[in-house]
Amino acid sequence: MARAYDRVVIVFNPNSTGDAQERAEELKSGLAERAADLPVELRPTEYAGHAREIAREEAGSGAPLVVSVSGDGGYNEVVDGLMKAGESRAVAAVLAAGNANDHRRVVGRRPLLDAIAEGRTEQLDLLRLSVDDEEPRHAHSYIGLGITPVVALELERGGKGSLKEILTTVRAFSRFRPFTIEVDDGRRQDFDSLVFANIAEMAKYATLSEDSRPDDGVFEVVLLPHTSKLRVLATAVKAAVRGLGPQPSVREYAFRTVDPMPLQVDGEVLDLDAGARVRVDIVAAALATVR
Repeated sequence: MARAYDRVVIVFNPNSTGDAQERAEELKSGLAERAADLPVELRPTEYAGHAREIAREEAGSGAPLVVSVSGDGGYNEVVDGLMKAGESRAVAAVLAAGNANDHRRVVGRRPLLDAIAEGRTEQLDLLRLSVDDEEPRHAHSYIGLGITPVVALELERGGKGSLKEILTTVRAFSRFRPFTIEVDDGRRQDFDSLVFANIAEMAKYATLSEDSRPDDGVFEVVLLPHTSKLRVLATAVKAAVRGLGPQPSVREYAFRTVDPMPLQVDGEVLDLDAGARVRVDIVAAALATVR
């Protein structure tokens, strides 16, 4: 079977705290043995957001497979860059090399080297985030408000690693306050957490939904109305131990912020202004990938 891509571009951050460069070089060496006819190029990033620019540039010619050697945030840049390039024959994939690897853990079916060598592609859905009149941004796995981005911000300040993550999460949880949004009919609602999920799991351990799939044309809305912190904690434990069970599936969700707040897109935190009009919708079969 002919491959859907004519070359492989491996994007990685040479200054990452993990093993991204080593894993990128290993993948290139493996492909030289398994798919010697396939050109492979290493593209190290030089600054924040560079992976997005590289992906957009590479999508402009031929049919590249752009592999992000990273966690969820780095892969988000590559995916968003390909989408910003418009119609193309580009394919995307991720080789896990970061702290958060929810997408690869949930979606991957076999070693990435095997998938690339075989050359068969599949189409996955993407979440699309639109804020006011800004250019939309895409997400491969989830978009979250509430406790999720608050913990992410604290992890950036407090550091990563098992014990540090636990202590940081507890600290963020103790400081967290609910947020308010205004839905389309003008009603205001208070939430502790609101997650739009394209995959069934997040944060390494939490199972958000029994039904979520990245290729079903819908996303799940996992919401937690404001309640006591004890109940929030109980819900988090349930997600980690048993899962939250079935969640409502939609193709679109729109709201307006009341106060400024952080929002998390595949692990990367953005800031929303007060009064921002926010819309999340699904773009079915938007991303070609190997897994």
